[in-house]
Amino acid sequence: MRIWLIAAASSLALLTQPAVSQTYPSKPIHMLVPYAPGGVTDIAARIVGAKLTEAWGQQVVVENRPGGNGFIGMSAGAKGAPDGYTLTMATIGDVSINPVLFKEMPYNMERDFTSVGLVSDIPLVLAANSETPYKSVADVIAAAKAQPGRISVGSPGSGTINQIVIEWIGLETGTKFQHIPFKGGAPSAAAVAGGTIPLGVLASSSVAPHVKSGKIRVLAVTGAKPSKFNPQWPTLQSQGVKEVDASQWTLLLAPKGTPKAIVEKINTELVKILNMPDVKERFAAGGAETSPSTPAELDARMKTATAAFGNIVKRANIKPN
Repeated sequence: MRIWLIAAASSLALLTQPAVSQTYPSKPIHMLVPYAPGGVTDIAARIVGAKLTEAWGQQVVVENRPGGNGFIGMSAGAKGAPDGYTLTMATIGDVSINPVLFKEMPYNMERDFTSVGLVSDIPLVLAANSETPYKSVADVIAAAKAQPGRISVGSPGSGTINQIVIEWIGLETGTKFQHIPFKGGAPSAAAVAGGTIPLGVLASSSVAPHVKSGKIRVLAVTGAKPSKFNPQWPTLQSQGVKEVDASQWTLLLAPKGTPKAIVEKINTELVKILNMPDVKERFAAGGAETSPSTPAELDARMKTATAAFGNIVKRANIKPN
């Protein structure tokens, strides 16, 4: 009897999911952003939120919950009711770097979240001040081998995807760089453009104005594929650094236990939004590429990234801020 009751309850839950998704959403949706207004994650949330509001006739309210390496916003998202009315716009740092960087965290990706879909991808580049002698990745590697630990490479901060890429390049090429952390992408790009440091691993959006002015030279894209913004930029992999594949991405999450039918409904609309020409243009203006995916594809990408980054963090002994 007990087994029959459990089976009956499970069947009822499965049958009611489509009905729930048909009436969803019937009230405002809260989209949490673990960062301050104006950044790439906030912009992604506001673009997607506005389009969801148009599509469904229910207001999507973007709430910024900055602080604590993203912990405050992510914790709030993890504690949301699993009904589709609390969503979190997160970054690669929140889902694949923090879990391997911090020994103790207030949230657990597997326990607390369900993937909805990938949103955007911002290519990272290895960039050099135009006055330096570095014309290629080979030039940089040769200089680092001649002066171990003395070639400075800037990033937006310690424990960022940018620092992981710096250390990853060093590990793959048998070299060691001097990592110089700044407080954000703009200051680190300005330091490279001004000649304070010779090199940086930076978002393509951060270097764009300096490339245009001729103060920065892009040596390589750190992802496996060329950037859509400039297909002429070679990748690290095409220049012999075969294993490095990293970029900055944003993604949408729901609390664990959110009905599958609702997750699928949100994902379907999200994919539709990210394929809209005007949405692509708005993301491109911020240096990002829209990157729609299924929940399963996002799960696989996060799993691969977490494993790769965990290996780099351990080997390079990277510490959080």
